Amino acid sequence: MVLVDSNVILVVATADPQWCDWSAAQLSQWLDRGAVAINAIVYGEIAFACQTIEEVDALLPAHLFNFRPLPREAAFLAARAHADYRGRGGERRSILPDFLIGAHALVERIPLLTRDQRRYRQAFPGLELISP
Repeated sequence: MVLVDSNVILVVATADPQWCDWSAAQLSQWLDRGAVAINAIVYGEIAFACQTIEEVDALLPAHLFNFRPLPREAAFLAARAHADYRGRGGERRSILPDFLIGAHALVERIPLLTRDQRRYRQAFPGLELISP
């Protein structure tokens, strides 16, 4: 299983010319193995680009995407990663969604499929990333 970041799903949904081919190929490869994991953070980021819940659910059908609850350990780990980020001079005061997504994958010991590896590598050095 793999946890998929919203940026992978959104570029496929919008046919982004730069990232669609890579993202679609990776998503297809993982879906061939079974449902891929998402969480409330990923769902929310996808929902931001949609007008109705039915539109979101059409992009994230239950037979392809396994909705997983965010474990409390992941929430704690994300808070610690955010504190480290702030200690390095980061200015965002609320926990960044990437910290919640990355911590979730790390706690569940599953790889994270994402296009944006920089923040994940810095915050979670032990996290297995699948990225360009």
